[in-house]
Amino acid sequence: MAKTFSLNKLIIHVFILGFGLVMLYPVIWMVSSSLKPEYLIFSQPGLWPSEITFDNYINGWNIVRNMTFGTFFKNSFIIAIIAVLGNLLTCSMAAYAFARLKFPLKKTLFALMLVTIMLPSHVTLVPQYAIFHNLGWIDTFLPLTVPKLLATDAFFIFLMVQFFRGIPKDLDESATIDGCGPIRIYYKIILPLASPALLTTAIFTFIWTWDDFFSQLLYLNTVSNFTVPLGLRLFLDSQGTSAWGGLLAMSVLSLLPIMILFFFFQRQIVEGIATTGVKG
Repeated sequence: MAKTFSLNKLIIHVFILGFGLVMLYPVIWMVSSSLKPEYLIFSQPGLWPSEITFDNYINGWNIVRNMTFGTFFKNSFIIAIIAVLGNLLTCSMAAYAFARLKFPLKKTLFALMLVTIMLPSHVTLVPQYAIFHNLGWIDTFLPLTVPKLLATDAFFIFLMVQFFRGIPKDLDESATIDGCGPIRIYYKIILPLASPALLTTAIFTFIWTWDDFFSQLLYLNTVSNFTVPLGLRLFLDSQGTSAWGGLLAMSVLSLLPIMILFFFFQRQIVEGIATTGVKG
């Protein structure tokens, strides 16, 4: 019986390992190809390069005249960090109001907020662009950052509401007896206890903002304002020769922030998602 169980466990692990290698194969091939001379990328599709060079990283980093790829990394970090801070502050405040406070039309407003999660982004695309155009915000970071300061990500509000509801309300009542108001309860009690949900919000906001291509393509026009996804697009030329070596090299570098976040905070991500479904 024990041998059968061990054999089944071994088969499951082998299957998971094989499936994981299949999923990682494109990334491994990208890293390998970024170290090949450009003429060998497609003529030698194997994973192990017969000739290793770092020219792709050097040439890719200096793709734009008088500008390096570091400018695109800087722009992406600025937008992502502002988005993270905005979502942490405003979404947690909105979630605290829905989870702990009493005010008129609370359930109706919460339901409307949930409806916006199911609303396709393409529906609001044209009105949003018209508003930002009239404000003179096109080709700036404002359309990509200001909405994050207004609690527009309903998914994260819902995620935090579920977590806040799992925190015992006795803590609020004890703090109220001690003379704390709603604001002090929010930042003295709720926020310290909600660190898993806050960390999950921060990580996912960073990843989604970092990987966002469509919104940045829509609002950013000047090359000096481009982010990493738009910078990678510069390597592709529909009418000429694309710089595949530089594209693969900079794609590898663009994955590093996401990989670092995942390897250092994977346990917190799983914990944050799991605990948001617990209700008190």
